[in-house]
Amino acid sequence: MEKIFEDTKTAFALKTDAELERAYFLFKLIANQPLVRIGTAVTNFAIKTHLPVEGLIRSTVFDHFCGGVNEEDCMPVVDKIFEKGVCSVLDYSVEGKDEENPLDESHRRVIDILNFVKEKEAIPFAVFKPSSFGRFSLFQKISEGKELTIREQDEWDRVVNRFDSSCRKAHQLDVSLLIDAEESWMQDAADNLITDMMRKYNKKKVIVYNTLQMYRWDRMDFLKKLYRQAEEEGFYVGVKLVRGAYMEKENERAEEMGYPTPICPSKDATDKNYNEAITYMLEHLDRMAIFAGTHNEESSYRLMELMEKYRIAKDDSRVWFGQLYGMSDHISYNLGARGYNVAKYLPFGPVKDVMPYLIRRAEENTSVAGQTSRELSLLKNERKRRKLEFL
Repeated sequence: MEKIFEDTKTAFALKTDAELERAYFLFKLIANQPLVRIGTAVTNFAIKTHLPVEGLIRSTVFDHFCGGVNEEDCMPVVDKIFEKGVCSVLDYSVEGKDEENPLDESHRRVIDILNFVKEKEAIPFAVFKPSSFGRFSLFQKISEGKELTIREQDEWDRVVNRFDSSCRKAHQLDVSLLIDAEESWMQDAADNLITDMMRKYNKKKVIVYNTLQMYRWDRMDFLKKLYRQAEEEGFYVGVKLVRGAYMEKENERAEEMGYPTPICPSKDATDKNYNEAITYMLEHLDRMAIFAGTHNEESSYRLMELMEKYRIAKDDSRVWFGQLYGMSDHISYNLGARGYNVAKYLPFGPVKDVMPYLIRRAEENTSVAGQTSRELSLLKNERKRRKLEFL
């Protein structure tokens, strides 16, 4: 297979020289762990004490990793990247709160996004996190099989209603809806609820997608079981595959509470699990649709090779690639240029409210071996290429 991800001209075609320099500067900072820690502390302090730093944040890290402060604000980015064959997933990236009002507000926001993106070819998906629709500890209690009080049962009924009305709206508007995964100790309740939504709204094709974090060693079994259920009960399965985002937290809690960690024993085992899931889903596309959320080149090539092997068209609506905005442009834009279905997760929200998301991005990039150095080497290559072109 042709190694398309080295093509930096296509990858960074949308970046001006100034934006290229900004990206290089940001990833240089992110590569430095102590600096990320200090920067995080200073930024949190500045926002809490209302220091006038929003303008600086907006023009640097926010504009690199986010689409805007609201849906309309995102549209110039959405339109620009769509011209290069890359779609968007509008992701309201304000962290979930436990009180009912913010949960209702999150639900309203998802309904608004669904209404906003209907008939917009450039935005084929909407997304939400389970804990933005219900208290994390309530999901946890149900996952642990504990009995709910009458008040908690009422509260859970409201959570179910939020899920159901969002999935129903997505179904009515024919917009696909991705539901993110969270920590393992709350995920069973979310999985069961999302499977119920698939039964209800994926009768003719995939509208609702669950997310499987393949750094969990039990997810392959879960995927196969889900497929069998779908076959028996006559519904379609949508799955977004990711490697996972809570590894340290998962391992620490397992050790603290004395149970076996749900995380694969090594990076290699996670990669193997992820690639096995891709293969399984491509072999069962009769009843499945895959959104491969990955910044991993090898997994992306694997999926492309499998599509070729099984003669699946590049633009088959059951196969999507996805990356985060501001990262892995060499994957997204090279896939888009060659006719594959690819989407960028485009976070948005008020600058101060999106900061926890941005800080997590910086910390993840610092801890993922090779991710930041790969970004830097590609940016360096493109700077060099432009200089030579200019000469």
